[in-house]
Amino acid sequence: MVDVSSLRLCIYQFFGGSEISPSPPTPTTTTGNNAHMIYIFNRNGVCLLYREWNRPLHTLNPQQDHKLMFGLLFSLKSLAAKMDPTSADKGNLGVPQLPGQGCSFHSFRTNTYELSFMETPSGIKFILVTNPRTSDLRETLKYIYNLYVEYVARNPLYTPGTPIR
Repeated sequence: MVDVSSLRLCIYQFFGGSEISPSPPTPTTTTGNNAHMIYIFNRNGVCLLYREWNRPLHTLNPQQDHKLMFGLLFSLKSLAAKMDPTSADKGNLGVPQLPGQGCSFHSFRTNTYELSFMETPSGIKFILVTNPRTSDLRETLKYIYNLYVEYVARNPLYTPGTPIR
């Protein structure tokens, strides 16, 4: 594992620390702490990064939590592809789609949180769980992806597929 503290610092600063440059898009909310959790998964479902800031209830161990989140994303992506009204070739429900292929989802909201999702062409998945009153986070996820590319993917000491510490 490689120490990628710059990525952690940038994410920390984005969600509550001092301002960093270039300035990230500012998520807006009317009350409360914006970010609850962030997940970064590779294409095989390995959790590369998990951080939490505002999670009062811990019901699962981290490995179960990661499997549950990846399974939820897999199922929602499959359902979105199956329900796509513009594609005649639906395939089978549960069969993985290539990144960027077919219909996808960006977020969903409950009364207690909003889950925002972005998948890159290489299959890296970024998930932010935030306050439900937070606005659209697609630009924020793109910003975090750019941080990932700069501080992780371009780091010669990082071995792809290993957790980010």
